Amino acid sequence: MPRIRPGRVRTKNTNRREAIKLSSMAPEDFNVRPGEAKSIACPDCRTWRRIMGDKVLKIREHCISDKVAEGEKHVTCPGSDQLVVIDIDVRRWQARQNRLLLDAMPQENRRAAQQFYKPLPAPAAPVSRIKAEVTLETARQSYLAHRKGCTWCVGGQHCTDGGILARRYVLALYQEPARREANAQAERQERRTERKLTASAVRKAQWAKHGGETVEKANNRCTARTSGSLSEFRGPGLPLTPQDVKAHDRRQAELGKQYARKTPATSAA
Repeated sequence: MPRIRPGRVRTKNTNRREAIKLSSMAPEDFNVRPGEAKSIACPDCRTWRRIMGDKVLKIREHCISDKVAEGEKHVTCPGSDQLVVIDIDVRRWQARQNRLLLDAMPQENRRAAQQFYKPLPAPAAPVSRIKAEVTLETARQSYLAHRKGCTWCVGGQHCTDGGILARRYVLALYQEPARREANAQAERQERRTERKLTASAVRKAQWAKHGGETVEKANNRCTARTSGSLSEFRGPGLPLTPQDVKAHDRRQAELGKQYARKTPATSAA
């Protein structure tokens, strides 16, 4: 493959203008791809011209009209020998241009550089191998659905999956009372917590309603104790002797005789 050489600059003359910086031009008005001939749209005649040189870059001398061969007069374009300075990141500019070209390409002509094939989905796991929360109803429905569609599960015979589902259903039957008791206990605990929260809220509302100065006044109010009370905690004093001593002794004697008749004395041995 022949090596692409940069065009030679045969003259040191310039058009005495300030050098054009590629950063000040539109990205689509020049081509500086590596491995390709550098070219630019002349800012004066707006025609694509080659950029000559290796270190000192200039726009190749060209004519304003492209019909000189047909007899028109040769008039040099003012943009000839215009200095060009590459002050951009060529890789970033090339990536952006590739993206713009891909977007402008028709959809039917687009093709990815690498083909990716979507893998086939894995077959669904059998119901007997699905790990989920097992309840009595779910185990029963799974077992009945398998029995309905399986030709090997007839009578008391089961296939491998049918046997697993049957054992799971029996285990759920044995665990159902304990599960119900655990659920009931959890509900009771939840109701107890709600009652505590409700009682706490009620006490806070009562304190907000009756607290403050009202409670302070009630605590500071002093009342005289009733006569005969030994203490404000024990209450009033109570008599320790009967009011009618004779009637009390007579009643005790009658109770003693009744007790003697019910339990006769045994003779001493």
